[in-house]
Amino acid sequence: MPARILLIDDEQGFVETMAKRLEMRNYPVSTAFNAQEGLDTLSKVTIDVVVLDVKMPGMDGIEALARIKAEHPLVEVIMLTGHATVENAIEGMKRGAFDYMMKPCDMDGLLAKVDEAYDKKVAHEDRILEARARHIALRRGV
Repeated sequence: MPARILLIDDEQGFVETMAKRLEMRNYPVSTAFNAQEGLDTLSKVTIDVVVLDVKMPGMDGIEALARIKAEHPLVEVIMLTGHATVENAIEGMKRGAFDYMMKPCDMDGLLAKVDEAYDKKVAHEDRILEARARHIALRRGV
C-alpha cells in the first residue's frame, strides 16, 4: 500500500501539479493551501506523510509542524523549502520533521523521501503493536 500523502503549500499551481503527478503513481493524495486547512484535513483523513511548505502566510510550516506532531505524532513530515528558508527547514528537523527538500524538487527524489518516511512510520506503528501485545501477554501471565 503506498503512503497516503497530504500536500500543504500556498502555491496552488505547485500543489495541483504535484498531486496529479503523485496520483498518476497511485499515491492517494489530499491537498491543502494553508496550514490551518492542512490541520483540518489531518483531523478528518488518515495521512501517513505530510509534505509541508516552510514559508506560508499566516501559520508558517514550523508552527504547523509543531501542531501536527502534537496532534498526530506518528505522521511523518517532509519540509519543503526555498533557498532562503533552509535554516527554518533544518529547525523543523530539530523539531521532529523527517527531512527537508529544496524547491523545486524532482519527483523521484520526493518519492524516495516519501517512501522512506512511510517505512519509518510503519516500523514505528509495528513496534507499538508489539509492545501492546507484550503488555497484554504479561498481564495474562503468559
